Amino acid sequence: MKLVTAIIKPFKVEEVRASLDEIGISGMTMTEVKGFGRQKGHTELYRGAEYTIDFLPKIKIEIVVSDDIVEQVKSAIIKSSASGKIGDGKIFISSVDEVVRIRTGEINEDAL
Repeated sequence: MKLVTAIIKPFKVEEVRASLDEIGISGMTMTEVKGFGRQKGHTELYRGAEYTIDFLPKIKIEIVVSDDIVEQVKSAIIKSSASGKIGDGKIFISSVDEVVRIRTGEINEDAL
């Protein structure tokens, strides 16, 4: 099993969710986060004063999937979230040792 963590732009959330739904992914966790990469934030003007916004709003999506569909999930996220501009985000894929469904006690693949 793998944990797929994607950091994407907030306005791409619905496109990514729909794309993952098409390939049968029904459960995921989304968190509002802030961060920056190469774009290093930006400056904004508010009431005549200039402010530097270092941390930009992003959405973190976490999905645990079986090893055989990791590539499909990765491709779906890339296809639906890429704009070709800086700040599109990143995908991290890591191994998951064990999953337990609390309600039933099911483990690993059965718990997904």
